[in-house]
Amino acid sequence: MNAQVQVHGQITDEFNHPLMGAEVILNQGKYGTTTNIKGFFEIKNLPSGKYSLDVSFLGYQKVSEIIDILGIKEINIQLHASNTLLNEVVVNDLYLVKSRKESSMSLEIVDKKFLNQNSTGSLMQTLSRLPGISSMDIGAGQSKPVIRGLGFNRLVVAENGVKHEAQEWGADHGLEIDQFSVERIEVIKGPASLMYGANAIGGVIDLKQISTPPLQSQGGMVGLNTQTNNDLYGLSAKYFVRNNHFYFKTHFSLSQYADYKVPTDSIEYMNYYFKLNENRLRNTAGKEQSAGLTIGYLRNGFSSHMSISDVFSKSGFFANAHGLEIRNSFIDYDKSLRDIDLPYQQVNHIKVLSNNIWQIEDYKLKVDLAFQNNYRKEFSEAVSHGYMPIPPDSLERLYNKNTWTGNVRFEFPKHGKNNLTTGINTEMQQNEIGGWGFILPAYQSITAGIFLHDKIHISEKWMMNGGVRYDFGTINTLQYNDWYVTPQNNGQNTYIQRATPISRTFSSLTWGIGTTYYTNEFSTKMNVGKSFRMPTAKELASNGINYHMYRYEKGDTTLRAEESYQLDVGLNWNFKKLTASLSPFINYFPNYIYLNPTSDYYEAQQVYYHSQSEVFRAGGECSIGYKFTKRFEAVVDAEYIYSVQLSGAKKGFTLPFSPPFSTVLGLKYVLDNKGIFEQPTVGIDFKSVAAQTNIVPPEKKTPGYRLININAGTGIKLGKQMLQLNAQVHNLFNTKYFDHTSFYRLIEVPGQGRNFVINLQLPF
Repeated sequence: MNAQVQVHGQITDEFNHPLMGAEVILNQGKYGTTTNIKGFFEIKNLPSGKYSLDVSFLGYQKVSEIIDILGIKEINIQLHASNTLLNEVVVNDLYLVKSRKESSMSLEIVDKKFLNQNSTGSLMQTLSRLPGISSMDIGAGQSKPVIRGLGFNRLVVAENGVKHEAQEWGADHGLEIDQFSVERIEVIKGPASLMYGANAIGGVIDLKQISTPPLQSQGGMVGLNTQTNNDLYGLSAKYFVRNNHFYFKTHFSLSQYADYKVPTDSIEYMNYYFKLNENRLRNTAGKEQSAGLTIGYLRNGFSSHMSISDVFSKSGFFANAHGLEIRNSFIDYDKSLRDIDLPYQQVNHIKVLSNNIWQIEDYKLKVDLAFQNNYRKEFSEAVSHGYMPIPPDSLERLYNKNTWTGNVRFEFPKHGKNNLTTGINTEMQQNEIGGWGFILPAYQSITAGIFLHDKIHISEKWMMNGGVRYDFGTINTLQYNDWYVTPQNNGQNTYIQRATPISRTFSSLTWGIGTTYYTNEFSTKMNVGKSFRMPTAKELASNGINYHMYRYEKGDTTLRAEESYQLDVGLNWNFKKLTASLSPFINYFPNYIYLNPTSDYYEAQQVYYHSQSEVFRAGGECSIGYKFTKRFEAVVDAEYIYSVQLSGAKKGFTLPFSPPFSTVLGLKYVLDNKGIFEQPTVGIDFKSVAAQTNIVPPEKKTPGYRLININAGTGIKLGKQMLQLNAQVHNLFNTKYFDHTSFYRLIEVPGQGRNFVINLQLPF
């Protein structure tokens, strides 16, 4: 034996958290040990030579490899959770159990398998299969997320914990995120301002792409996808390689799609009927491409994850809806299904992100730094409007937004029953504008927040948590004058001032307190808290026609910061064959900000004013799953939201774009493995959506509808590789229906028609 021949290292999970009690075995048990509280292990006094190494931990995939030990050898290994789907949605691994046990908020965790099985035109449309989550669709290729009826600047979409910053205020602006690069998603339904900042009043969608490749490994994946409704075809690819301490990951994707089809041959808008060519919405074609690169480093309690990504998209607006200009246009929109003619938008989003973690004894320091540039252009035909002459070009609007983000989070070691975390979030934005059309002015904003959070471990099953946060922010908008003159009543010609300079400061003390009680069969949680949101530049200073939304929008410089108080309750049962959950909530806004339609018109467009009112909201989600056999199971998901304005011009009415009551019955059957087919699965979803008659004029009442969707998937053995095939049919019977939250609902455009979706993924 030689004391200088030894092996040591650290065992962590896929999020670089140390795993205490992991077994490290050499030569089938001849030598072995377990890891300490920091995940470290050490085996001394070994003879030189080759060894079989096995590392295992309950709930994680076992790692086995052959190693040479000739002296002092360091090995750091990352274990990945053994994922098992619960009700087709939630990953049931130790990370989920730990998260649910410690968090009093409504939390769902979605894995890559769910994303592949439910993939549709956009990432947010895919997530809409979850109860409480919906999407505001902008055609077939882009959409905005909605959680419990709240969207836009009331939600935080984050990548690896850093808020994604684009033009969130626009209903016609999608998310510039590569859906094929996402590895898992954490969804918080309800206020999450304490950790994520002021805008997380409605919830958080945190996209994770931070997993670390196994030690001494390389590999990747090639994916193909297609859709029949809009003739989409796409390609995605990933590659990774890792040695002891460094790893490298890259991803690439592209897709292109044609005008999408709806189950009708004509559309009525403003008493004018548009005949559709082959049931397709003219000029809704588009394309997307993205690429990303990640370099990581791990060693001795330190990990760093640095990534850069570039996402580009170009998509058309439905030509028949953009100010009725198609009637006077010289563009032949029907010559090609794939042309992207005027009007259209294109955006390029660059993001540089750095995630860093230091583990110093029992202390943990996490630092996230990011820079984002969102460069968006919107093009329309150069047509005279009102007193505006024919513009010099087709660039209607330009937005160039730079965002710098810095987040610091420090976790103290557990002291008695308490586990304290404190942190600081800072963000600086600068948004420049251009083009001949105006809707909101250029602006700069700076926000900062500091928080303190405590987890109190009362017992093995019972935990409380609470925290306070102080936020401070400033927003400065710039003056804007029309580039053309408008005659006045006094006979003078004036460059009308659309926006005056504004400098506003906001601050708020927010808080949250909750409790969880957790057993293997039953858990309950409750959370109550206050959150707040600064008004946006659009809400404060907009003053122009938004032709994409068919209205004139006017801001209010006197708007106060929006505040929200919410109570969330969660009840979960988990038996051998039956699982059930109930998640009710109550929400109160003393000063909710929304667009209030009026009876006034400007250049034939209805005038909307940003205003505030007192609002009460309530609702929740319910899910019941039953496993009839090991192969056959069913799940029923339901969601309901009620809202009413308690003050203001629309007192007694609901809020705009309130989703109606809906239910989904899902059935899944797993077939026997046969030949080259591994775990073949078939499923069917029956979706029922009630009519929405509780509206805010000039919204239209939306009739209820029923849809049937089918899905199937299987692994296909190709030598040592496993090809994964997933297929879906959405709207099987090509039903004509109207989605109340759709971008095009106001102009009587029905939802997407029948759509066959096929996804292929081949790892290597």
